[in-house]
Amino acid sequence: MSEEKVALITAGGSGMGAAAARKLAADGYRVAILSSSGKGEALAKELGGVGVTGSNQSNDDVKRLVDLSMERWGRIDALVNSAGHGPRAPILDISDEDWHKGMEVYFLSAVRPIRLVAPIMESQGGGAIVNISTAWAFEPSPMFPTSAVFRAGLASFTKIFADSYAAKNIRLNNVLPGWIDSLPATEERRDSVPMGRYGTSEEIAATIAFLLSEGAGYITGQNIRVDGGIARSV
Repeated sequence: MSEEKVALITAGGSGMGAAAARKLAADGYRVAILSSSGKGEALAKELGGVGVTGSNQSNDDVKRLVDLSMERWGRIDALVNSAGHGPRAPILDISDEDWHKGMEVYFLSAVRPIRLVAPIMESQGGGAIVNISTAWAFEPSPMFPTSAVFRAGLASFTKIFADSYAAKNIRLNNVLPGWIDSLPATEERRDSVPMGRYGTSEEIAATIAFLLSEGAGYITGQNIRVDGGIARSV
């Protein structure tokens, strides 16, 4: 069995997921990437890792990524759950079908890999997981209704998971990005940020890398805002 650290990244073909994969590879992790576009598989190859072209909305595709990683390296030390984009509409115009789609995109896409990876981490004696959430999970905006609703649910899931798995040395935290440069920039959005600028995917990746590191070994069940000051905690 390899003693190299291994990280899985879902929806890692572009944006913050891809930035996280690059950062973790630079930090010495072996990386396995899942994406629906094929970009994740190409990035994994570039980084010396393995990739699967598939969806985090498919249990079978997620299992393929986990199985491939275990066959290649025999362990999983870190998991980063990214996501695509769910339905957007005025709140009462969202159909039942689109609410279910939002749950798939923003909630179950994280639960599926965690369900598969946590037992592996437990057998190894520990591991760390980070979900890429949103700054609007607790101060919801009508711009992102399904994201805000289901990522608030993801925060509750994270706290319950921490209650159950912290003693097993498996940590789970959420990163809450604000306006990031992987999104289209507008002057109005930029002006809403106290720091006066968009954040970068690399800044999110650096936060993720810290939360996966031994230096964050006493942090679990948390929601870490990385939003330039849009939301301030008491």
